[in-house]
Amino acid sequence: MAKVTFNEELCKGCELCTTVCPKKIIIMDRERINSKGYHPATIEEMDKCIGCAFCAIICPDVVIEVEK
Repeated sequence: MAKVTFNEELCKGCELCTTVCPKKIIIMDRERINSKGYHPATIEEMDKCIGCAFCAIICPDVVIEVEK
C-alpha cells in the first residue's frame, strides 16, 4: 500500500491532482482552509491508493509526496 502526504500549507487548491488520479480518491477538503486561504487537497481512502504518483508529478508546487 502506498502512503501519500500533502503539505497542505503549500497547496493552492488548483485541483490538478484530482483530475489525474485513476482511482478518483483525491478531493479538496471543503472543511478546512490553509493559511493561504485555499481548501487543500487530501485523500479520501488511502487504502485504495495504488502509488502511481500521477498526483505528485502534476502538482506545480511540489505539495505531494508518494511513498510505496
